[in-house]
Amino acid sequence: MSRELSLNINISEPQWDQSTFAGRAKHFFMVTDPRNVLLSSKTLEEARITVENYRKGVVKPGLTEDELWRAKYIYDSAFHPDTGEKMVLIGRMSAQVPMNMTITGCMLTFYRTTPAVLFWQWVNQSFNAVVNYTNRSGDAPITMNQLGAAYVCATSGAVVTALGLKSLTKHLPPIMGRFIPFAAVAAANCINIPFMRQRELKYGIPVMDEEGNRLGQSSSAAKQAIVQVVVSRIGMAVPAMAIPPVIMNSLEKKAFMKRYPMLNAPVQVGLVGLCLVFATPLCCALFPQKSSMKVSSLEPDLQESIRKSSPHIDTVYFNKGL
Repeated sequence: MSRELSLNINISEPQWDQSTFAGRAKHFFMVTDPRNVLLSSKTLEEARITVENYRKGVVKPGLTEDELWRAKYIYDSAFHPDTGEKMVLIGRMSAQVPMNMTITGCMLTFYRTTPAVLFWQWVNQSFNAVVNYTNRSGDAPITMNQLGAAYVCATSGAVVTALGLKSLTKHLPPIMGRFIPFAAVAAANCINIPFMRQRELKYGIPVMDEEGNRLGQSSSAAKQAIVQVVVSRIGMAVPAMAIPPVIMNSLEKKAFMKRYPMLNAPVQVGLVGLCLVFATPLCCALFPQKSSMKVSSLEPDLQESIRKSSPHIDTVYFNKGL
């Protein structure tokens, strides 16, 4: 007879030690696995039921620990950690590699003309707006006006940066022009993410004790979370937008590529995808998903509240978002 699965497995936390970079990397290789995009609604729903039932102490007969962890990671790939809502498909972290490899590959291929720069920066920021909204921290709603402002500011910032740098690189070696998309994307991330999560900056995000008990809302925690996400996003873009241009600059001089110029875009997209498969999870792992900060670094009124209700607590935790 098979032994019934223990109820002591903590699936509220990742399977691997998140205090180490290696543990976080293993976790995010699972979360960002592009194959999860192909999972059916039925599979996602079965994973949700398995996870939610286990949390209630209900174990499906015959369920193994490996199957439980698999269900947990399928659940995490599609449902928001704070709201529990199913996330829009292209906003999920598992869609990052296929979506970004296509968009980034095209940005790096079609960078020479102004209309192409405008179009692909617009596509990229539209995608980023969806991702940033989908993976925001906390459970506070965001208005359409706030969404619109973030979208317009980020898109404008990316286009202005791209066109400005494009004009400056006219007299520089051709390879310099290939790095314009990266500079534009980096600038846009610094605008898009804070704007998309401006409500968190204004009203704060939930902070908890080590056991997950909610202690209040903190704007200071939101600032730390957003800075960490911006750094991670820019880090993701570095390999995908810095390595392929160098390789393509060399390949385009070869007779084979000159004979078949239509291969330029597919090869560039493939190179970007190869970089993103590793860069996406590794850069997500730069900072713990369950981030922390000292109580002494919180807002004075929240510090006072925590010290009155829980004087033994000196560190709070929060979901930094992705």
